[in-house]
Amino acid sequence: MLPRERIAAAIRAAGASGGPALIGFLTAGFPQRAGFREHLADVAAGADVVEIGVPFTDPMADGMTIQRSSHAALSQGVTLQWIFEELGAMERPNKPLLLMSYLNPLLSFGFERLATACVGAGVCGLIVPDLPLDESGALRAALDRSGLALVQMVTPVTQAARLARLCAASQGFVYAVTMTGTTGKSVELPADMLEYLGRVRAVASVPVCAGFGIRAREQVERLRGSVDGVIIGSALVEVLERGESAQQWLASLRPQVR
Repeated sequence: MLPRERIAAAIRAAGASGGPALIGFLTAGFPQRAGFREHLADVAAGADVVEIGVPFTDPMADGMTIQRSSHAALSQGVTLQWIFEELGAMERPNKPLLLMSYLNPLLSFGFERLATACVGAGVCGLIVPDLPLDESGALRAALDRSGLALVQMVTPVTQAARLARLCAASQGFVYAVTMTGTTGKSVELPADMLEYLGRVRAVASVPVCAGFGIRAREQVERLRGSVDGVIIGSALVEVLERGESAQQWLASLRPQVR
């Protein structure tokens, strides 16, 4: 199974068990660089897929929580190279791992070297919020050679023709942003949100996962049947910051199996 296929398979398996799948996000090296391996294991124990945030100086798609965590990790010396070294040296969890990174660190690292490092570190794919589909050819080509995913993001205001293009290009899953703006704010889920998610699922050939502002079981319950997975970011970073169990907190978000 190709690495990108592992992502989709894990999401679908969670759905078959009463899903939606939970994709848990943590900023690498936050709250403490020394705790990264422990935090990753904790998140992986409660999530179906894990998204590892690469700290960046200007995380434009992220709200205050992830901005703060990113700056704190950078101040402790966390880099993309350090993340790969940690993943390569540890006993990795048996869950698909993704990197969420802005483009500059990836350009500095080099796309071919990046793909090789991902394979060696057990990373199955990437999410790059500031890389438009039209400019992603070089990175996509490097990742394709190793079967790695490049996940595309869509929003409620994405026009139909572009939505179809993005969904056709997305690998692993389609990241359906639940609102315009940045991460972290709690999201109400009106009827037109579910209609938007239905439009995404209608044209996607891979699972569809909703993210931005999801932090309560009621939201996850409301999304069940409309998406294949949900992405939990800022709220989970706050759980780790408080020193609480990510595994237990994620378990509390899962709806009761009907």
